[in-house]
Amino acid sequence: MTPLLIIVAYLSLLLFLGVVSSRFFRGTAADYFLASRGIGSFLLVMSLFGTTMTAFALIGASGESFAVGIGVYGMMASWAGIIHSACFFLVGIKLWSFGKKYGYTTQIQYFRDRFESDKLGLVLFPILVGLVIPYLLIGVMGAGVTIEKVTAGALPSLFAGSGSGPTGVAAGAVPYWLGSAVICMVVLIYVFFSGVRGTAWANAFQTIVFILLGIVTFSVISDKLGGAEKASAMVQEENPHIFRRTVRPDDPMTRHHGLEQAYERKMAAWEAAPESERGKQPKEPHKPRGISQLQFLTYMFIPLSVGMFPHLFQHWLTAKSAKSFRLAVIAHPLLIMLVWVPCVMLGAWATSAYIAGKPVIPLAFSNPNAVLGKMVADLTSDALSGLLTAGILAAIMSSLDSQFLCIGSIFTNDIVGHYVQHDRLSDRQKVMIGRIFVVVIVLITYLLAQTRPGGVFTLGVWCFSGFASLFPLVFASVYWRRTTKAGAYACVITTAVLWVYLFAQSGYGANREYLVAGMMPVAVMTGASALALVVVSLMTQPPSSSTVAKFFPDAQGPSSGS
Repeated sequence: MTPLLIIVAYLSLLLFLGVVSSRFFRGTAADYFLASRGIGSFLLVMSLFGTTMTAFALIGASGESFAVGIGVYGMMASWAGIIHSACFFLVGIKLWSFGKKYGYTTQIQYFRDRFESDKLGLVLFPILVGLVIPYLLIGVMGAGVTIEKVTAGALPSLFAGSGSGPTGVAAGAVPYWLGSAVICMVVLIYVFFSGVRGTAWANAFQTIVFILLGIVTFSVISDKLGGAEKASAMVQEENPHIFRRTVRPDDPMTRHHGLEQAYERKMAAWEAAPESERGKQPKEPHKPRGISQLQFLTYMFIPLSVGMFPHLFQHWLTAKSAKSFRLAVIAHPLLIMLVWVPCVMLGAWATSAYIAGKPVIPLAFSNPNAVLGKMVADLTSDALSGLLTAGILAAIMSSLDSQFLCIGSIFTNDIVGHYVQHDRLSDRQKVMIGRIFVVVIVLITYLLAQTRPGGVFTLGVWCFSGFASLFPLVFASVYWRRTTKAGAYACVITTAVLWVYLFAQSGYGANREYLVAGMMPVAVMTGASALALVVVSLMTQPPSSSTVAKFFPDAQGPSSGS
Protein backbone atom coordinates (compact mmCIF):
# COMPACT_ATOMS: atom_id res chain seq x y z
CA MET A 1 0.00 0.00 0.00
CA THR A 2 2.88 2.42 0.66
CA PRO A 3 3.70 3.27 -2.99
CA LEU A 4 -0.01 3.63 -3.76
CA LEU A 5 -0.58 6.01 -0.84
CA ILE A 6 2.38 8.15 -1.88
CA ILE A 7 1.08 8.32 -5.45
CA VAL A 8 -2.37 9.36 -4.17
CA ALA A 9 -0.79 12.02 -1.93
CA TYR A 10 1.24 13.41 -4.83
CA LEU A 11 -1.76 13.61 -7.13
CA SER A 12 -3.75 15.33 -4.36
CA LEU A 13 -0.96 17.88 -3.95
CA LEU A 14 -1.01 18.53 -7.67
CA LEU A 15 -4.76 19.09 -7.60
CA PHE A 16 -4.32 21.51 -4.71
CA LEU A 17 -1.76 23.46 -6.75
CA GLY A 18 -4.25 23.59 -9.61
CA VAL A 19 -6.95 24.95 -7.31
CA VAL A 20 -4.61 27.66 -5.97
CA SER A 21 -3.52 28.72 -9.46
CA SER A 22 -7.16 28.88 -10.60
CA ARG A 23 -7.74 31.69 -8.08
CA PHE A 24 -5.50 33.89 -10.24
CA PHE A 25 -7.55 33.24 -13.37
CA ARG A 26 -8.86 36.56 -14.75
CA GLY A 27 -11.72 35.10 -16.75
CA THR A 28 -10.41 36.17 -20.17
CA ALA A 29 -9.47 33.98 -23.13
CA ALA A 30 -6.00 35.58 -23.24
CA ASP A 31 -5.46 34.59 -19.61
CA TYR A 32 -6.83 31.05 -20.04
CA PHE A 33 -4.80 30.25 -23.17
CA LEU A 34 -1.71 32.49 -22.70
CA ALA A 35 -1.58 33.54 -19.00
CA SER A 36 -1.91 37.14 -20.24
CA ARG A 37 1.61 36.82 -21.73
CA GLY A 38 3.13 37.27 -18.27
CA ILE A 39 5.32 34.19 -17.69
CA GLY A 40 8.87 35.00 -16.52
CA SER A 41 12.21 33.26 -17.13
CA PHE A 42 12.03 30.55 -14.47
CA LEU A 43 8.47 29.43 -15.17
CA LEU A 44 9.17 29.55 -18.91
CA VAL A 45 12.21 27.25 -18.78
CA MET A 46 10.41 24.89 -16.41
CA SER A 47 7.31 24.73 -18.58
CA LEU A 48 9.29 24.34 -21.83
CA PHE A 49 11.49 21.61 -20.41
CA GLY A 50 8.66 19.87 -18.57
CA THR A 51 6.58 19.86 -21.75
CA THR A 52 9.34 18.30 -23.86
CA MET A 53 10.30 15.65 -21.27
CA THR A 54 7.57 13.04 -21.54
CA ALA A 55 7.16 9.33 -20.97
CA PHE A 56 9.23 9.14 -24.15
CA ALA A 57 12.23 10.54 -22.27
CA LEU A 58 11.90 8.47 -19.09
CA ILE A 59 10.07 5.25 -19.86
CA GLY A 60 10.86 5.23 -23.58
CA ALA A 61 14.57 6.01 -23.12
CA SER A 62 15.10 3.27 -20.54
CA GLY A 63 13.12 0.78 -22.64
CA GLU A 64 15.00 1.62 -25.84
CA SER A 65 18.35 1.49 -24.04
CA PHE A 66 17.34 -1.97 -22.79
CA ALA A 67 16.52 -3.03 -26.36
CA VAL A 68 19.28 -1.29 -28.34
CA GLY A 69 21.95 0.06 -26.02
CA ILE A 70 23.34 3.33 -24.75
CA GLY A 71 23.59 4.68 -28.29
CA VAL A 72 20.06 5.93 -27.73
CA TYR A 73 21.52 8.77 -25.65
CA GLY A 74 23.57 10.02 -28.56
CA MET A 75 20.65 9.57 -30.95
CA MET A 76 18.15 11.54 -28.95
CA ALA A 77 19.52 13.40 -25.94
CA SER A 78 22.72 14.82 -27.46
CA TRP A 79 20.97 16.02 -30.60
CA ALA A 80 18.00 17.31 -28.58
CA GLY A 81 20.13 19.35 -26.20
CA ILE A 82 21.69 21.27 -29.09
CA ILE A 83 18.76 21.50 -31.49
CA HIS A 84 16.04 22.33 -28.95
CA SER A 85 17.97 25.35 -27.69
CA ALA A 86 18.69 26.42 -31.26
CA CYS A 87 14.96 26.25 -32.07
CA PHE A 88 14.10 28.31 -28.98
CA PHE A 89 16.61 30.96 -30.05
CA LEU A 90 16.11 31.00 -33.82
CA VAL A 91 12.37 30.32 -34.04
CA GLY A 92 10.78 30.74 -30.60
CA ILE A 93 11.80 34.36 -30.01
CA LYS A 94 10.73 35.39 -33.52
CA LEU A 95 7.31 33.77 -33.14
CA TRP A 96 6.90 35.31 -29.68
CA SER A 97 7.52 38.76 -31.16
CA PHE A 98 4.94 38.20 -33.93
CA GLY A 99 2.45 36.83 -31.39
CA LYS A 100 2.80 39.82 -29.11
CA LYS A 101 2.70 42.33 -31.96
CA TYR A 102 -0.28 40.88 -33.84
CA GLY A 103 -2.16 39.13 -31.02
CA TYR A 104 -1.75 35.51 -32.13
CA THR A 105 -2.86 32.71 -29.84
CA THR A 106 -2.16 29.68 -32.04
CA GLN A 107 0.17 28.52 -34.81
CA ILE A 108 -2.65 28.41 -37.33
CA GLN A 109 -3.47 32.09 -36.81
CA TYR A 110 0.15 32.95 -37.57
CA PHE A 111 0.39 30.72 -40.66
CA ARG A 112 -2.92 32.05 -42.07
CA ASP A 113 -1.56 35.60 -41.91
CA ARG A 114 1.97 34.79 -43.03
CA PHE A 115 0.85 32.85 -46.11
CA GLU A 116 -2.25 34.92 -46.92
CA SER A 117 -4.46 31.82 -46.90
CA ASP A 118 -7.61 31.46 -44.85
CA LYS A 119 -8.03 27.80 -45.87
CA LEU A 120 -4.55 26.79 -44.72
CA GLY A 121 -5.97 26.40 -41.21
CA LEU A 122 -8.40 23.72 -42.40
CA VAL A 123 -5.49 21.74 -43.84
CA LEU A 124 -3.21 22.17 -40.82
CA PHE A 125 -5.78 21.48 -38.09
CA PRO A 126 -6.33 17.73 -38.72
CA ILE A 127 -2.60 17.19 -39.30
CA LEU A 128 -1.51 18.93 -36.09
CA VAL A 129 -4.18 17.25 -33.98
CA GLY A 130 -3.52 13.90 -35.65
CA LEU A 131 0.16 14.13 -34.71
CA VAL A 132 -0.53 15.31 -31.14
CA ILE A 133 -2.80 12.33 -30.42
CA PRO A 134 0.07 9.76 -30.52
CA TYR A 135 2.05 12.15 -28.30
CA LEU A 136 -0.81 12.09 -25.80
CA LEU A 137 -0.99 8.30 -26.02
CA ILE A 138 2.67 8.07 -25.01
CA GLY A 139 1.89 9.76 -21.71
CA VAL A 140 -1.33 7.93 -20.90
CA MET A 141 0.18 4.53 -21.75
CA GLY A 142 3.36 5.24 -19.78
CA ALA A 143 1.39 6.29 -16.71
CA GLY A 144 -0.87 3.24 -16.78
CA VAL A 145 2.00 0.77 -17.18
CA THR A 146 4.11 2.38 -14.46
CA ILE A 147 1.34 2.46 -11.87
CA GLU A 148 0.42 -1.14 -12.65
CA LYS A 149 3.99 -2.38 -12.10
CA VAL A 150 4.67 -0.40 -8.92
CA THR A 151 1.42 -1.14 -7.07
CA ALA A 152 1.65 -4.94 -7.30
CA GLY A 153 0.11 -6.48 -4.16
CA ALA A 154 -1.45 -3.22 -2.91
CA LEU A 155 -5.15 -4.15 -3.24
CA PRO A 156 -5.44 -7.96 -3.52
CA SER A 157 -9.06 -7.92 -2.38
CA LEU A 158 -10.04 -5.64 -5.27
CA PHE A 159 -7.80 -6.76 -8.13
CA ALA A 160 -7.03 -10.44 -8.58
CA GLY A 161 -4.49 -9.96 -11.34
CA SER A 162 -4.20 -12.01 -14.50
CA GLY A 163 -1.66 -14.35 -16.02
CA SER A 164 1.84 -15.07 -14.81
CA GLY A 165 5.37 -14.30 -15.83
CA PRO A 166 6.57 -10.96 -17.22
CA THR A 167 3.50 -10.32 -19.35
CA GLY A 168 0.91 -10.88 -16.63
CA VAL A 169 -0.63 -8.41 -14.17
CA ALA A 170 0.33 -9.07 -10.57
CA ALA A 171 -2.43 -9.66 -8.01
CA GLY A 172 -3.44 -6.48 -6.18
CA ALA A 173 -1.94 -4.13 -8.76
CA VAL A 174 -3.95 -1.08 -9.82
CA PRO A 175 -4.86 -2.15 -13.37
CA TYR A 176 -3.66 -0.26 -16.42
CA TRP A 177 -7.15 1.00 -17.31
CA LEU A 178 -7.70 2.51 -13.85
CA GLY A 179 -4.24 4.03 -13.44
CA SER A 180 -4.38 5.73 -16.83
CA ALA A 181 -7.92 6.98 -16.08
CA VAL A 182 -6.87 8.61 -12.80
CA ILE A 183 -3.95 10.40 -14.46
CA CYS A 184 -6.24 11.71 -17.21
CA MET A 185 -8.74 12.99 -14.65
CA VAL A 186 -6.16 14.78 -12.50
CA VAL A 187 -4.64 16.57 -15.51
CA LEU A 188 -8.08 17.41 -16.86
CA ILE A 189 -9.19 19.00 -13.59
CA TYR A 190 -6.38 21.52 -13.22
CA VAL A 191 -6.25 22.30 -16.95
CA PHE A 192 -10.02 22.77 -17.03
CA PHE A 193 -10.12 25.30 -14.21
CA SER A 194 -6.85 27.22 -14.42
CA GLY A 195 -5.70 27.09 -18.07
CA VAL A 196 -2.13 27.74 -19.12
CA ARG A 197 -1.16 29.51 -15.87
CA GLY A 198 -2.07 26.42 -13.86
CA THR A 199 -0.24 24.34 -16.45
CA ALA A 200 2.91 26.47 -16.09
CA TRP A 201 2.81 26.26 -12.29
CA ALA A 202 2.20 22.53 -12.36
CA ASN A 203 4.99 22.04 -14.92
CA ALA A 204 7.49 23.95 -12.79
CA PHE A 205 6.62 21.88 -9.73
CA GLN A 206 6.63 18.60 -11.63
CA THR A 207 9.89 19.34 -13.44
CA ILE A 208 11.68 19.90 -10.14
CA VAL A 209 10.13 16.71 -8.75
CA PHE A 210 11.13 14.41 -11.62
CA ILE A 211 14.67 15.81 -11.92
CA LEU A 212 15.41 15.36 -8.21
CA LEU A 213 13.74 11.98 -7.92
CA GLY A 214 15.36 10.80 -11.15
CA ILE A 215 18.78 11.42 -9.63
CA VAL A 216 17.69 9.62 -6.45
CA THR A 217 16.42 6.66 -8.50
CA PHE A 218 19.73 6.34 -10.28
CA SER A 219 21.69 6.46 -7.02
CA VAL A 220 19.54 3.95 -5.14
CA ILE A 221 19.37 1.36 -7.93
CA SER A 222 23.06 1.77 -8.65
CA ASP A 223 23.81 1.06 -5.00
CA LYS A 224 21.48 -1.96 -5.00
CA LEU A 225 23.39 -3.43 -7.96
CA GLY A 226 26.72 -2.96 -6.19
CA GLY A 227 27.59 0.42 -7.65
CA ALA A 228 27.77 1.84 -11.14
CA GLU A 229 31.10 0.15 -11.88
CA LYS A 230 29.85 -3.33 -10.95
CA ALA A 231 26.51 -2.86 -12.75
CA SER A 232 28.34 -1.79 -15.90
CA ALA A 233 30.78 -4.70 -15.60
CA MET A 234 27.83 -7.11 -15.53
CA VAL A 235 26.56 -5.61 -18.78
CA GLN A 236 30.03 -5.86 -20.33
CA GLU A 237 30.14 -9.55 -19.44
CA GLU A 238 26.58 -10.59 -20.27
CA ASN A 239 25.54 -8.20 -23.06
CA PRO A 240 28.58 -6.30 -24.38
CA HIS A 241 26.63 -5.08 -27.40
CA ILE A 242 24.66 -2.74 -25.11
CA PHE A 243 27.77 -0.57 -24.79
CA ARG A 244 28.40 -0.50 -28.54
CA ARG A 245 26.56 1.86 -30.87
CA THR A 246 26.57 0.08 -34.24
CA VAL A 247 26.67 -3.62 -33.35
CA ARG A 248 24.40 -6.07 -35.16
CA PRO A 249 24.13 -9.87 -34.93
CA ASP A 250 25.83 -10.26 -38.33
CA ASP A 251 28.59 -7.75 -37.53
CA PRO A 252 31.95 -9.48 -38.18
CA MET A 253 33.32 -7.79 -35.04
CA THR A 254 30.77 -9.41 -32.71
CA ARG A 255 32.95 -12.44 -31.99
CA HIS A 256 35.84 -10.17 -31.06
CA HIS A 257 33.62 -8.26 -28.62
CA GLY A 258 32.21 -11.40 -27.04
CA LEU A 259 28.66 -10.88 -28.27
CA GLU A 260 28.31 -14.29 -29.87
CA GLN A 261 29.43 -16.13 -26.74
CA ALA A 262 27.30 -13.93 -24.49
CA TYR A 263 24.25 -14.57 -26.64
CA GLU A 264 24.84 -18.33 -26.58
CA ARG A 265 25.07 -18.26 -22.77
CA LYS A 266 21.86 -16.25 -22.60
CA MET A 267 20.07 -18.69 -24.91
CA ALA A 268 21.20 -21.67 -22.83
CA ALA A 269 20.00 -19.95 -19.65
CA TRP A 270 16.64 -19.23 -21.27
CA GLU A 271 16.17 -22.85 -22.31
CA ALA A 272 17.01 -24.06 -18.79
CA ALA A 273 14.85 -21.49 -16.99
CA PRO A 274 11.42 -22.36 -15.53
CA GLU A 275 8.46 -21.27 -17.60
CA SER A 276 7.45 -18.73 -14.94
CA GLU A 277 10.70 -16.83 -15.55
CA ARG A 278 10.63 -16.78 -19.32
CA GLY A 279 6.93 -16.21 -19.97
CA LYS A 280 4.24 -18.50 -21.34
CA GLN A 281 5.04 -17.95 -25.01
CA PRO A 282 8.35 -19.40 -26.22
CA LYS A 283 10.52 -16.50 -27.23
CA GLU A 284 14.24 -15.93 -27.62
CA PRO A 285 15.96 -13.84 -24.97
CA HIS A 286 17.12 -10.28 -25.47
CA LYS A 287 18.80 -9.96 -28.86
CA PRO A 288 20.50 -6.79 -30.13
CA ARG A 289 19.00 -4.69 -32.89
CA GLY A 290 21.84 -2.24 -33.21
CA ILE A 291 22.13 1.23 -34.74
CA SER A 292 23.96 1.91 -37.98
CA GLN A 293 26.05 5.05 -38.45
CA LEU A 294 23.64 6.52 -41.01
CA GLN A 295 20.66 5.80 -38.77
CA PHE A 296 22.47 7.43 -35.85
CA LEU A 297 23.27 10.52 -37.91
CA THR A 298 19.75 10.98 -39.31
CA TYR A 299 18.24 10.94 -35.83
CA MET A 300 19.35 14.58 -35.69
CA PHE A 301 16.23 15.52 -37.68
CA ILE A 302 13.83 14.35 -34.96
CA PRO A 303 14.53 17.13 -32.38
CA LEU A 304 13.53 19.70 -35.03
CA SER A 305 10.00 18.72 -34.06
CA VAL A 306 10.04 21.26 -31.20
CA GLY A 307 9.90 24.02 -33.78
CA MET A 308 6.44 22.85 -34.84
CA PHE A 309 4.93 21.53 -31.60
CA PRO A 310 1.68 23.49 -31.15
CA HIS A 311 1.97 23.28 -27.36
CA LEU A 312 5.53 24.72 -27.48
CA PHE A 313 4.26 27.57 -29.68
CA GLN A 314 1.62 28.31 -27.04
CA HIS A 315 4.21 28.31 -24.24
CA TRP A 316 6.49 30.62 -26.26
CA LEU A 317 3.65 33.13 -26.52
CA THR A 318 3.21 33.20 -22.73
CA ALA A 319 6.66 34.78 -22.21
CA LYS A 320 6.75 38.20 -20.58
CA SER A 321 9.60 39.41 -22.82
CA ALA A 322 12.31 38.20 -25.21
CA LYS A 323 14.73 38.18 -22.26
CA SER A 324 12.64 35.41 -20.70
CA PHE A 325 14.09 33.01 -23.30
CA ARG A 326 17.71 33.43 -22.14
CA LEU A 327 17.54 30.92 -19.31
CA ALA A 328 15.70 28.38 -21.46
CA VAL A 329 18.34 28.51 -24.22
CA ILE A 330 21.20 28.04 -21.73
CA ALA A 331 19.68 25.60 -19.23
CA HIS A 332 17.73 23.27 -21.52
CA PRO A 333 20.70 21.07 -22.63
CA LEU A 334 21.87 20.69 -19.01
CA LEU A 335 18.41 19.66 -17.84
CA ILE A 336 18.17 17.10 -20.66
CA MET A 337 21.46 15.55 -19.51
CA LEU A 338 20.25 15.35 -15.90
CA VAL A 339 17.17 13.38 -16.95
CA TRP A 340 18.42 11.22 -19.84
CA VAL A 341 21.72 9.92 -18.41
CA PRO A 342 20.11 8.08 -15.44
CA CYS A 343 17.29 6.64 -17.58
CA VAL A 344 19.59 5.37 -20.34
CA MET A 345 22.01 3.79 -17.87
CA LEU A 346 19.19 2.10 -15.93
CA GLY A 347 17.88 0.60 -19.17
CA ALA A 348 21.36 -0.68 -20.04
CA TRP A 349 21.90 -2.16 -16.58
CA ALA A 350 18.49 -3.86 -16.74
CA THR A 351 19.75 -6.18 -19.50
CA SER A 352 22.21 -7.84 -17.14
CA ALA A 353 21.08 -7.06 -13.59
CA TYR A 354 21.09 -10.02 -11.18
CA ILE A 355 20.08 -10.10 -7.53
CA ALA A 356 20.84 -13.29 -5.57
CA GLY A 357 21.58 -15.10 -8.82
CA LYS A 358 18.21 -14.28 -10.44
CA PRO A 359 17.70 -11.74 -13.23
CA VAL A 360 15.83 -8.60 -12.19
CA ILE A 361 14.26 -8.45 -15.64
CA PRO A 362 13.04 -11.96 -16.56
CA LEU A 363 14.40 -13.69 -19.63
CA ALA A 364 12.43 -12.87 -22.78
CA PHE A 365 10.93 -9.79 -21.13
CA SER A 366 8.43 -8.62 -23.73
CA ASN A 367 7.46 -5.11 -22.59
CA PRO A 368 10.24 -2.49 -22.80
CA ASN A 369 7.74 0.14 -21.59
CA ALA A 370 7.73 -1.57 -18.19
CA VAL A 371 11.51 -1.85 -17.69
CA LEU A 372 11.87 1.32 -15.61
CA GLY A 373 8.77 0.60 -13.52
CA LYS A 374 9.94 -2.94 -12.76
CA MET A 375 13.46 -1.80 -11.83
CA VAL A 376 11.98 0.77 -9.46
CA ALA A 377 9.49 -1.69 -7.95
CA ASP A 378 11.99 -4.51 -7.44
CA LEU A 379 15.14 -2.65 -6.41
CA THR A 380 13.90 0.06 -4.03
CA SER A 381 11.95 0.19 -0.78
CA ASP A 382 8.18 0.62 -0.84
CA ALA A 383 8.37 4.26 0.28
CA LEU A 384 11.08 5.18 -2.19
CA SER A 385 9.30 3.25 -4.91
CA GLY A 386 6.25 5.43 -4.38
CA LEU A 387 8.29 8.63 -4.47
CA LEU A 388 10.15 7.58 -7.60
CA THR A 389 6.90 6.63 -9.30
CA ALA A 390 5.59 10.10 -8.44
CA GLY A 391 8.64 11.49 -10.25
CA ILE A 392 7.89 9.42 -13.34
CA LEU A 393 4.26 10.52 -13.29
CA ALA A 394 5.39 14.14 -12.89
CA ALA A 395 7.32 13.93 -16.15
CA ILE A 396 4.37 12.36 -17.92
CA MET A 397 1.76 14.80 -16.65
CA SER A 398 3.91 17.88 -17.30
CA SER A 399 3.49 17.13 -21.00
CA LEU A 400 -0.08 15.91 -21.06
CA ASP A 401 -1.49 19.14 -19.62
CA SER A 402 0.11 21.40 -22.24
CA GLN A 403 -0.95 19.12 -25.08
CA PHE A 404 -4.56 18.89 -23.92
CA LEU A 405 -4.75 22.65 -23.52
CA CYS A 406 -3.17 23.49 -26.90
CA ILE A 407 -5.64 21.27 -28.77
CA GLY A 408 -8.51 22.99 -26.98
CA SER A 409 -7.02 26.35 -27.93
CA ILE A 410 -6.63 25.42 -31.61
CA PHE A 411 -10.17 24.07 -31.85
CA THR A 412 -11.67 27.09 -30.10
CA ASN A 413 -9.76 29.87 -31.86
CA ASP A 414 -9.11 28.35 -35.28
CA ILE A 415 -12.16 26.22 -36.02
CA VAL A 416 -15.18 27.37 -34.01
CA GLY A 417 -14.06 30.95 -33.47
CA HIS A 418 -12.72 31.68 -36.95
CA TYR A 419 -14.68 29.49 -39.37
CA VAL A 420 -18.01 29.05 -37.55
CA GLN A 421 -18.47 32.28 -35.61
CA HIS A 422 -16.19 34.41 -37.80
CA ASP A 423 -14.20 35.80 -34.85
CA ARG A 424 -17.33 36.99 -33.02
CA LEU A 425 -16.99 34.79 -29.91
CA SER A 426 -16.84 36.48 -26.52
CA ASP A 427 -14.05 35.64 -24.07
CA ARG A 428 -16.43 33.65 -21.92
CA GLN A 429 -17.59 31.59 -24.90
CA LYS A 430 -14.00 30.89 -25.98
CA VAL A 431 -13.04 29.64 -22.54
CA MET A 432 -16.12 27.40 -22.32
CA ILE A 433 -15.63 25.89 -25.79
CA GLY A 434 -11.95 25.31 -25.04
CA ARG A 435 -12.81 23.50 -21.82
CA ILE A 436 -15.43 21.31 -23.50
CA PHE A 437 -13.07 20.28 -26.29
CA VAL A 438 -10.31 19.46 -23.77
CA VAL A 439 -12.75 17.05 -22.08
CA VAL A 440 -13.54 15.43 -25.44
CA ILE A 441 -9.85 15.01 -26.34
CA VAL A 442 -9.03 13.53 -22.93
CA LEU A 443 -11.81 10.97 -23.35
CA ILE A 444 -10.72 10.03 -26.89
CA THR A 445 -7.08 9.71 -25.82
CA TYR A 446 -7.99 7.52 -22.87
CA LEU A 447 -10.08 5.16 -25.02
CA LEU A 448 -7.34 4.88 -27.66
CA ALA A 449 -4.74 4.19 -24.97
CA GLN A 450 -6.70 1.14 -23.84
CA THR A 451 -5.81 -0.55 -27.13
CA ARG A 452 -2.08 -0.22 -26.25
CA PRO A 453 -1.15 0.63 -29.84
CA GLY A 454 2.63 0.22 -29.58
CA GLY A 455 5.85 0.91 -27.72
CA VAL A 456 6.28 4.31 -26.11
CA PHE A 457 9.59 4.97 -27.90
CA THR A 458 8.34 3.89 -31.33
CA LEU A 459 5.15 5.96 -31.08
CA GLY A 460 7.22 8.93 -29.96
CA VAL A 461 9.64 8.66 -32.87
CA TRP A 462 6.83 8.60 -35.44
CA CYS A 463 5.00 11.47 -33.76
CA PHE A 464 8.14 13.60 -33.62
CA SER A 465 9.02 12.66 -37.20
CA GLY A 466 5.77 14.18 -38.44
CA PHE A 467 6.32 17.47 -36.62
CA ALA A 468 9.99 17.59 -37.67
CA SER A 469 8.96 17.19 -41.31
CA LEU A 470 6.93 20.39 -40.96
CA PHE A 471 9.90 22.32 -39.56
CA PRO A 472 10.89 23.71 -43.01
CA LEU A 473 7.49 25.46 -43.05
CA VAL A 474 8.00 27.40 -39.83
CA PHE A 475 11.69 28.11 -40.47
CA ALA A 476 11.06 29.41 -44.00
CA SER A 477 8.10 31.48 -42.78
CA VAL A 478 10.42 33.33 -40.39
CA TYR A 479 13.58 33.68 -42.50
CA TRP A 480 12.68 33.42 -46.20
CA ARG A 481 10.32 36.15 -47.36
CA ARG A 482 10.00 34.53 -50.81
CA THR A 483 8.06 31.58 -49.31
CA THR A 484 4.60 31.50 -50.90
CA LYS A 485 1.16 30.17 -50.07
CA ALA A 486 1.50 27.43 -52.69
CA GLY A 487 4.89 26.47 -51.26
CA ALA A 488 3.35 26.17 -47.79
CA TYR A 489 0.59 23.89 -49.09
CA ALA A 490 3.16 21.78 -50.94
CA CYS A 491 5.22 21.37 -47.77
CA VAL A 492 2.22 20.38 -45.61
CA ILE A 493 0.70 17.99 -48.15
CA THR A 494 4.06 16.32 -48.90
CA THR A 495 4.60 15.75 -45.19
CA ALA A 496 1.13 14.29 -44.67
CA VAL A 497 1.28 11.94 -47.65
CA LEU A 498 4.79 10.66 -46.93
CA TRP A 499 4.11 10.24 -43.20
CA VAL A 500 0.99 8.12 -43.80
CA TYR A 501 2.72 6.06 -46.50
CA LEU A 502 5.90 5.35 -44.54
CA PHE A 503 4.00 4.73 -41.29
CA ALA A 504 1.90 2.13 -43.13
CA GLN A 505 5.05 0.61 -44.65
CA SER A 506 6.47 0.18 -41.16
CA GLY A 507 3.42 -1.85 -40.15
CA TYR A 508 2.01 1.20 -38.35
CA GLY A 509 5.04 1.31 -36.10
CA ALA A 510 5.22 -2.45 -35.53
CA ASN A 511 8.55 -2.70 -37.38
CA ARG A 512 10.86 -0.95 -34.92
CA GLU A 513 13.79 -1.26 -37.32
CA TYR A 514 12.09 0.33 -40.33
CA LEU A 515 14.52 2.51 -42.32
CA VAL A 516 14.50 4.14 -45.76
CA ALA A 517 17.76 3.58 -47.62
CA GLY A 518 19.42 3.04 -44.25
CA MET A 519 18.12 6.36 -42.90
CA MET A 520 15.44 7.28 -40.40
CA PRO A 521 12.18 8.01 -42.27
CA VAL A 522 12.18 11.54 -40.81
CA ALA A 523 15.23 12.43 -42.93
CA VAL A 524 13.40 11.52 -46.14
CA MET A 525 10.21 13.32 -45.08
CA THR A 526 11.99 16.50 -43.98
CA GLY A 527 14.09 16.62 -47.13
CA ALA A 528 11.07 16.06 -49.37
CA SER A 529 8.93 18.68 -47.59
CA ALA A 530 11.75 21.26 -47.75
CA LEU A 531 12.32 20.56 -51.44
CA ALA A 532 8.59 20.87 -52.20
CA LEU A 533 8.40 24.16 -50.32
CA VAL A 534 11.40 25.70 -52.10
CA VAL A 535 10.59 24.50 -55.63
CA VAL A 536 6.90 25.44 -55.54
CA SER A 537 7.63 28.80 -53.89
CA LEU A 538 10.11 29.70 -56.64
CA MET A 539 7.60 28.65 -59.31
CA THR A 540 4.69 30.69 -57.95
CA GLN A 541 3.87 34.35 -57.39
CA PRO A 542 5.71 35.98 -54.44
CA PRO A 543 3.71 37.12 -51.38
CA SER A 544 2.22 40.59 -51.43
CA SER A 545 4.18 43.68 -50.47
CA SER A 546 1.97 44.20 -47.41
CA THR A 547 2.72 40.70 -46.08
CA VAL A 548 6.45 41.10 -46.66
CA ALA A 549 6.38 44.48 -44.92
CA LYS A 550 4.42 42.98 -42.01
CA PHE A 551 6.76 40.08 -41.29
CA PHE A 552 10.02 41.43 -42.78
CA PRO A 553 9.95 45.14 -42.01
CA ASP A 554 13.52 45.59 -43.20
CA ALA A 555 12.66 44.28 -46.71
CA GLN A 556 12.07 46.57 -49.68
CA GLY A 557 9.54 44.34 -51.40
CA PRO A 558 8.62 40.77 -52.26
CA SER A 559 11.31 40.41 -54.88
CA SER A 560 14.16 42.09 -53.01
CA GLY A 561 16.27 38.97 -52.69
CA SER A 562 15.71 35.67 -50.92
